[in-house]
Amino acid sequence: MDITKDFIKLKQPCADGFRWYLRHAPPQGTYQQLLDALVADGRTKDACWLLDQFGPTDAVLKLDHLDAEDVVFAGAIEVRGTLDVTGTLRTGRGIRVGGGMRVQDRLQAGDDIHCSGAIFCGDTLHVNGRVHAAWNILVQGELDCESIRAGWDLTCTGPARVRGAVHAGQDLQVNTLHCEKSIRVAGNVTSEADIVTRQGVECGGSLQCGGHLYAGWGIKALTEISAANAISAGESLYTEGEICAGEGYGIYAGLQVPEHAWESSANVHACRRPGSLRSGHWAAVDDTQR
Repeated sequence: MDITKDFIKLKQPCADGFRWYLRHAPPQGTYQQLLDALVADGRTKDACWLLDQFGPTDAVLKLDHLDAEDVVFAGAIEVRGTLDVTGTLRTGRGIRVGGGMRVQDRLQAGDDIHCSGAIFCGDTLHVNGRVHAAWNILVQGELDCESIRAGWDLTCTGPARVRGAVHAGQDLQVNTLHCEKSIRVAGNVTSEADIVTRQGVECGGSLQCGGHLYAGWGIKALTEISAANAISAGESLYTEGEICAGEGYGIYAGLQVPEHAWESSANVHACRRPGSLRSGHWAAVDDTQR
C-alpha cells in the first residue's frame, strides 16, 4: 500500500504528526516503511494511529528471534524462538511464537496469539482473536480478547473482558472478570472483585470471589464457593465444601429455571446448608442437614 500526503490528510491527523510526515516520511515509502520510520523516531503512538486508520495487510514477518524496543507491524509476525519487546508490540494480524513471549508495555494484535511457552504482558493486552499459551499467562493490566487458554496459571491484575471462553490448566487469578461463555479451571479461582459469566463456572479447587459471583448457567467448585457479596446461578450450585456469601447477601440458584424444575435443574449441594440460601433446591445429604 502506498501512502500519499493527500491520503494522510484525509484522515485528519494531528498537526504535529502531519508536520513530521511532511519533513521525515521516506520518499516513495510504502505503508510498512512509514510505520517503521515512525517507530524509529520514537513516535510509536503515531504509528499505532496510522495502523488504526489504514488497517492490516497480509504481509508476514518471519524471524528466528525478536528482540526490540517497539514494534508496529501491519501484518502477522511468526517467531521460531523467543519474543522480547521492551516497549509496545502492535500488529495488524496475528502473532505466533515458538518460545516464550515477553512484552513490557501494551500488546495489541488484530488476530490470534499462539505461544508455545509463557506470555508476559506488562500493560494492556488487547487481542481481536484468541490467546493461547502452552505455559503461564500473566497480564499486568487490562485484558480484552475473544477467548483465552493457558496451559498453566492465568493471572490478570486489571479488569478482564473475554468474549468467548476462559480455560486455565492450573489456577486463575483475576481482578474482575466478565466472560461471555464458560470458565473452566483445573485449580483454584480467585478474584479481587466481580466474576460474571453468561454460561457456567467449573473449577477443580476453590472458588473465592471478592465481589459478586454470577453465572447464567451453573457453578461447580470442588472444595469451596465463596463471595464477598451475592452468589447467583441460573441453574445449580455444587461443591463438596461450603457455599458462603458475604454478610447481608444471599445465595441464589435456579434464577433461569422455573420453580417447579428446581429439583432437577437447580440443585444446591454443599457440606452444609447455607444460611443465606434464597432459592434453588437444597440437596441435603441426610436429614440432619435440612
